[in-house]
Order: sequence, then C-alpha cells, then structure tokens
Amino acid sequence: MLIRTPKLSELKENQLTAQSVYSNRRNILKGLGYLGAGALLTGNKANAFNLFGTADKSPFKTRDLSFSQLTSEIDKQILTPDQKVISHNNFYEFGTGKSDPVEASQNFKVDPWTLKIDGLVEEPITLGYEDLYKAFDLEERIYRLRCVEAWSMVVPWIGFPLQKLLQKARPLSSAKYVAFETLYDPKQMPGQKSRFSGGGIDYPYVEGLRLDEASHPLTLMSVGLYGKTLPPQNGAPIRLVVPWKYGFKSIKSVVSIRLTDKMPPTTWNRLAPSEYGFYANVNPQVDHPRWSQGSERLITTGNLFNRNRVATKMFNGYEEVAPLYKDMDLTRYI
Repeated sequence: MLIRTPKLSELKENQLTAQSVYSNRRNILKGLGYLGAGALLTGNKANAFNLFGTADKSPFKTRDLSFSQLTSEIDKQILTPDQKVISHNNFYEFGTGKSDPVEASQNFKVDPWTLKIDGLVEEPITLGYEDLYKAFDLEERIYRLRCVEAWSMVVPWIGFPLQKLLQKARPLSSAKYVAFETLYDPKQMPGQKSRFSGGGIDYPYVEGLRLDEASHPLTLMSVGLYGKTLPPQNGAPIRLVVPWKYGFKSIKSVVSIRLTDKMPPTTWNRLAPSEYGFYANVNPQVDHPRWSQGSERLITTGNLFNRNRVATKMFNGYEEVAPLYKDMDLTRYI
C-alpha cells in the first residue's frame, strides 16, 4: 500500500530546496516514463535518482537499489538536498558533533549483517545483509524528519513497512510492544567506547514502540535514501523511520527487533526521563524543558543556521496516526 505524505505547499519559496533540484528530479522521472505510483524501476534505472553525482564522488560505498513503487507525491514534494542529509546527523555512536558521524563512520562494515526478529512471535526470523534488500518489495517514501532539537528535513527514504516484517514473524496475542537495539561494536563505533565520548549514553542504543505504532502503515524500515543504500552515518544497513515522532525514535543500524509484553526501556528516556518520553510524538504544545517545540528550523540549501523557521505541526503533520492516541492526554505523555 502506498502512503500519501503531507504536502509542503504552505511553506514559502525561500524556505524550500532549490527549484533546480526539484525540477531536475521531475525531468529525470519523466525521462524514465514515470507514470505515477505504480511505475516500476529496475536494474540501472535506479541510477537516475542519483541527482548529485554521489555514486562517483561519495566518501562511502553504496550500491544501486531496485524498488517497485514510488509515492504519487513524488512530484509535489520539495526535498532536502542529499549532501545535507548525509552530512548533518545525530548518531552518537560515531561522536556527538553533527559532522562526526560522516567523518568517523566511513570504514564501518555492514556486510555481513544479522537482523533478528524474535520474542513473542510464532516464527522467529533472521535476516542477513542480502535479505534486507530482497525479502520485501522496496518503496520510496518522502517523509518529513523532525528532530527534537527543533530542526527538520524532507527525506526520500527507501524501504519496506515494518508491519510486513512483523506479519511474517506472526506476533503472539500477548505481544504489546516492540523493542529495538542498535549494533554494539566499539571497535567500529568510537562513541561506544566510553560514556564520555558517546554523550553519556549507556550503549547499546535501544528504542521501543507499542505494537500498534510499529504496525502502522507509515512506520518504515529503511535501507536507503536518495536512490542509494544508506550511508553509515544515516544508519546503514537498516534503520527505523517513524515520521510522526522525534528523530531519536528512529533507531539506526538495527540488529534486533524483539516483541514483548512489557514497555521496553529507551535510551534517551533512560538518560533523561524528564526531557525524553517513551512516546516522543512531535507535539508543538509540549515544549522541551530547555527550548520551544512550537516551531522548527527547516534545513534547506542555505546555511545550516538559516532562519527558515516554520510552525511545527501535531504529529509532524501525519494526522492519520491520531487515533492511536485517542485515549491519551497528549499534554502529559511526552
């Protein structure tokens, strides 16, 4: 099922990615005979999505992806340029600075890789590196990414719905939550060597969702962005993307997905429970104790410290998830 993502038509022209980037993407799609949401891209046609020459000039190694579906919103979205997406990251396993991940992760090895899905399931699953790209049809989803630090991007992710993976594992009726865990490998991830170098975090990084959140069609397991496999600083080879929650919920470099009947611990809630809740839904009505969440800085082609501020929307604009929380006081649950 294709998911329609919110339009960004309410943003002003000077708050958007350069029109040349947007037009180039449209022209390439038209050149491929793009016909809409059902269009197929196979083999070398995936190269056409490499709009910025990253295949030859990138410091990291990628491989082209073939994917079967494109969102029908592709012509209507304005994207954050790929060089911003791959150079401005929070991934404390590689350092606490925004540029640390791209600088410290380029020798990160993703093959071989093992992702285990177990716990309260009838059919435990183990996926290897190649399985991440072959086990499910891959889709492109253009999502807004809203960081708890009050900046945002618009990213064309490639992946598959988490619900498809969960359905294959067949959760037991007693399963209520899904726990995630990042790879623990201090030799490759220098931020994991000590709490000092890794921002005070007790590694490995862990996250969690309610089962109904994990099963929502918007929840994505991403293996790529901008038509290429994920670079290491963005969570290679596979990460979670939950677009209506703050970015720290979208755990990177996942090695374990475990279904449980108890609410699992989450890294930032464990580190600072008064600042980071389990749910972490984007909510302009609930400020962070140290800054407002009422607006955000949209990262565009300009300077990373631009003043392109826009109003933050409830659930980051993905209002279709509101029924998940109909019985909750959203001013209390952070």
